[in-house]
Amino acid sequence: MDGLADLSPKRINMEQSNYAVAIAAEMNLKPDQVQNTLFLLEHGASVPFIARYRKELTGSLDEVAITDIRDRYKQLKDLDARKEVILNSIREQEKLIPELEEQIQQAASMSELEDIYLPYRPKKKTRATVARAKGLEPLAKMIMSQRLTDVETKAAEFINPEMGVNSEAEAIAGACDIIAEWISEDRFCRDRIRRLFHHEGILRSKVSKGKESEAMKYEQYFDWNEPLKRAPSHRILAIFRGESEGFLSVSVQVEGEKALSILADRFIHGANPCALYIQKAIADGYKRLLAPSIETELRNSAREKADKEAIRVFADNLRQLLMAPPLGEKIVLAIDPGFRTGCKVVCLDRSGKLLHNETIYPHPPQSEVREAVNKILNLVSAYQIEAIAIGNGTASRETEMFIRRIPFDRDILAMMVNESGASVYSASPIARQEFPDYDVTVRGAVSIGRRLMDPLAELVKIDPKSIGVGQYQHDVDQGKLKESLDDVVLSCVNAVGVEVNTASQQLLQYVSGIGPVLAKNIISCREKKGSFSSRSELLQVTRFGEKAFEQAAGFIRIRNGINPLDNTAVHPERYDLVNKIASDTGCSVKELIEEPVLLRKINFEKYLSKEVGLPTLHDIMEELSKPGRDPRQQFEVFEFSKDIHGIEDLKPGMILPGIISNITAFGAFVDVGAHQDGLVHISQLSDTYVRDPNTIVKLNQKVMVEVLEVDLRRRRIQLSMKSVKQKR
Repeated sequence: MDGLADLSPKRINMEQSNYAVAIAAEMNLKPDQVQNTLFLLEHGASVPFIARYRKELTGSLDEVAITDIRDRYKQLKDLDARKEVILNSIREQEKLIPELEEQIQQAASMSELEDIYLPYRPKKKTRATVARAKGLEPLAKMIMSQRLTDVETKAAEFINPEMGVNSEAEAIAGACDIIAEWISEDRFCRDRIRRLFHHEGILRSKVSKGKESEAMKYEQYFDWNEPLKRAPSHRILAIFRGESEGFLSVSVQVEGEKALSILADRFIHGANPCALYIQKAIADGYKRLLAPSIETELRNSAREKADKEAIRVFADNLRQLLMAPPLGEKIVLAIDPGFRTGCKVVCLDRSGKLLHNETIYPHPPQSEVREAVNKILNLVSAYQIEAIAIGNGTASRETEMFIRRIPFDRDILAMMVNESGASVYSASPIARQEFPDYDVTVRGAVSIGRRLMDPLAELVKIDPKSIGVGQYQHDVDQGKLKESLDDVVLSCVNAVGVEVNTASQQLLQYVSGIGPVLAKNIISCREKKGSFSSRSELLQVTRFGEKAFEQAAGFIRIRNGINPLDNTAVHPERYDLVNKIASDTGCSVKELIEEPVLLRKINFEKYLSKEVGLPTLHDIMEELSKPGRDPRQQFEVFEFSKDIHGIEDLKPGMILPGIISNITAFGAFVDVGAHQDGLVHISQLSDTYVRDPNTIVKLNQKVMVEVLEVDLRRRRIQLSMKSVKQKR
């Protein structure tokens, strides 16, 4: 097998092997599955490549499992790196004893590790460090031992005006400051209080004083409280956003008496003269040190969990949008609608190349309807237009109605297209490079037309965060969001495959193993030498080596190339195998592809080998039976109600067709053609209980909805999908 598959014991990193055992146990996998996956990842293999072409090594793990292994591996490496930093820090303090080192090495989480390190963490000036500097730590230890019969008399021995201790009371206060810090750093206490906050913590928010009028969008959170563990991700993010904007004050609280009781049970041993002072230290340490520390930790944990859920929702939505059915290679007339500035019209050939552009003014204030109709008719005739794409922004419904009233001499498909992010693309360096001689309005119209033809190929040119299918995307961890969305784009592009002779640089760079530099080099080579006639010609591209070829070749398509397998997902490393199968069958590879009946006669099991198992043979058979099959669904025509042009046309009780435009944790937004998407709350998605909206609806799904409520002042539409079929 090739270099990536050479997993001889000599090449397996022992540290990696230890990680593999741990991850396998967590994910209920075999250690070999994880170990092989880690090896492939560490040696540059992409997730789509591993999932598609290394199934024998991973036990047919899918992209989700491989990504989980990759992410958990990084977490464990980060944990071990932090352990090393902590060990070195304690070692420099000359306090690292074998038992402590063992505790650090065995720590299974960052919170456990930081709890161990807390007493040894170098501190800035605190009340406890000041008290220690005054020589009061011995007194603190005596009080904690609870053996003193007269605390005040013993405290008098520590009076030292030169050290800043002028009385028994000052000595005792300093000793209590030290005790308070000990209590706040005690691992047992931190764990118990952490569990208390986790199980009983109440998330509270109140409007900031004097901000009532400015903070009206957060009105529902002006006096809000709910158990933190039950707070949904979207609400946590909304409340924290209100806090960051200065409109809300937020806290996580538990019953103080219960927390103090837990600490007292830990440190106070019956009635004794020291107990009163320890109780005071407990109250101070909890309020001033422990509670704020655990609250911050829980808030961060809740935020991290909410981020993860929001990122998951965004990634799911993005995948559905990228994998939306393409219309395919059609000659398209695209319109970016507008009122005052008119509607920008462009004509595109089947490859998306701009053929013509101009502006029409069918709407007020110009209302040049006749002129606009004539222009559209002339363009449809001159360029043999097969479909019309209409952006769903301002004046979209009016433009759609205008187009549908035109008497074409044949059936012309007219479709509304989601234009979210088109303005971002039109002002981007990519758009300027593609269309240096055209303004942003022309570029935007081109993007709308291309989205109808192939959503994936066009949307990869836009930052996923600008596409508008997320929830609080600007509030979540931007690094994790980018990584997740990049994973989705990479997965979608490679699932569909890329025609190397027509693909843009932006699309090519998402092909496994290619990236921006090689994508640019491929385009340059294509422009200089003409179309590629075989996958092997990619090796002639500057800096396109064997490793890149191995990663990319299976996802590249070459239509009408020399080898028919170049237009399939069969990897070149298996061409010899397919040639042998064809030879044994008494036909050519081309005949094997064109006559699926031949495949039914083949006993694929006879081609099993050490390198090729049943998963790969099954994939080859599937690909030969449907070569180059697009995994996306078939394109479907959709039309809004002809009676709806704006939110003012909506009335409660109406049953309308709509299309899912966004999915969040609290429901789904539906475009019903009213220039304002309506919300189907999660409780209105189905007649049965719904935990996750994604189990009920998908992005771009066609649905029927009932209008429940229309708030014209706030421009909010409440919709329902419950029992809609029975009401029609």
